[in-house]
This record gives sequence, C-alpha cells and structure tokens, in this order.
Amino acid sequence: MSAHTAQTELKLIGKLIVEGDLHCETGLHVGAGKGSLEIGGADNPVVKDAYGRPYVPGSTIRGRIRALLEQATGMAVPGELVFISKRKGQEVRIHQSDRPDDEICILFGRSPGRMEKVGGGDIESTHATPARLSVFDAPLVPESITAQMRENLDDELTEVKSENAIDRITSQANPRTLERVPAGARFQVRMVLDILCPEDSLLPGLFAQGLRLLEDDTLGGGGSRGSGRVRFANLKLTWRDRDYYASGGAERELASGADAAGLQARIREIGDSLFAAPATA
Repeated sequence: MSAHTAQTELKLIGKLIVEGDLHCETGLHVGAGKGSLEIGGADNPVVKDAYGRPYVPGSTIRGRIRALLEQATGMAVPGELVFISKRKGQEVRIHQSDRPDDEICILFGRSPGRMEKVGGGDIESTHATPARLSVFDAPLVPESITAQMRENLDDELTEVKSENAIDRITSQANPRTLERVPAGARFQVRMVLDILCPEDSLLPGLFAQGLRLLEDDTLGGGGSRGSGRVRFANLKLTWRDRDYYASGGAERELASGADAAGLQARIREIGDSLFAAPATA
C-alpha cells in the first residue's frame, strides 16, 4: 500500500529512464483505423509514421501496461471502474478513484471532475494527480527486418495475415486481412518515470511488474488469435536526480543489457535508498 496522503508534497527528486528494445515474438498489429484503407491493401492496416514505417504508439504500450496492472491489483471490477467513453459498442472503462494512496492513479495520473461509475452512481474526483510515467512512441529498427524476411513479406516492412470468420448457422465465410509487423522486428522504447516524493519509491516496482505482465500477455490487436506477443531486451536503466537538471550533475547508470526480469530484480535491489528527498532544496 502506498504511503501517499492528501498532504504529500510533490517536488522533483529525479527521473528513472528506461531505454531498450521491444522484440516481436509473433506478428504485431497496432491498427491505424480504417480511415487509412488503401485500394488493394489490408482491411486493417498498421499505424505508420510520415516515412511509411510502422511504429508502436507510446499510448498503446502505456495503456496496455495500465490495463494489466489494474487487473493484477484487483482494480478491474465494476466498483473501481469509470466510463471515459459511453458510445454504444465503443465503451471505454478505466480505473479511477479519489484515494490519495491509489498507486494506479498515482503512476498514470488522474484529473478532477465528475465521472460515471460502471457499477452505478457517480464519482466526484477532487484530486488532480500528475502522471509519473511517460511512454514515448517506439520507432522501428529498420535493420531488424532482414533481407531474408523481406523476401517473404507482402510489403517492404509488413506482412498480411488472412483470417476467416465462419457463421455458425450458415457456415458462410467472412474473409478479412490483418496487416502485421512480422515476428523478429524490433522497436526502440523509451520510458521515463518521475519520482516526485519519497513516497514514490514503490512506483518503480509497480512499473517493472507491468513490463513483466505485458511479456506474458499481448500488445495491439488480434492477441487472442496469435498476434502481439512481445518481450523486452537490452534495457538500460538510468537515474538522473534534480542536480542533473539544475547544475549539470552526473547521471547514474543502474542497469545495462537487462531483460524485464533483470530490470525488476535491479529495482528491488535499489529499494528506496535512491529516492530519498535531498537534504537541501
């Protein structure tokens, strides 16, 4: 349980920076929406940057980690969820509470205002909590798509997976195609965790738990049909305290070349010693 209270004062202590690789163990589909459908293209294209290269939006990684942590901590139940969208067929529910020690809301932030609870009734949130975790868009590492892989791709950088939905009554097939980044592709990830008070010392462990949960779950669409298995590798963990930004102090490299399990173990070793508030302002 977090030690945060309504009186906890926030002042930057430092930033934990995680950089490394996101490997596709199976094809990855992060959809661009059907508004970008091209003639002769897949029904469900992947999102691409201005140069036509696939990337993984930071919001996709961050949102998936949040959803998995909500499930792991027992917060994905009607009494803990609110609607942020109620459009029919496109309802979106997330966890939010007004508790000052709610670690999910501390890590991902929350805004004040009235929200409708999924279990019925409203919540009138009065706490505005700054998000501690920032996740940036992850660009594709072009050389991870090898020449041998390109020979078997449907496009320069992507493959097209064909699927069939079968009507259980008539047995009529409804074919569809899914564009995917192929297994073996690699993306560069960068995530920054702000430590704004000594009570934030539990957040790095919660974040590392989210990375490990993601590796045994899926990212993007089509996860239950084989897409979206990923793993983290070559992770570098760096600590930059307030002095780094104020007067050009040195950063500290805490881990290098780690996987998600190694990163979690290193964070556990560090404990809360690194995140104590400086003796002077």
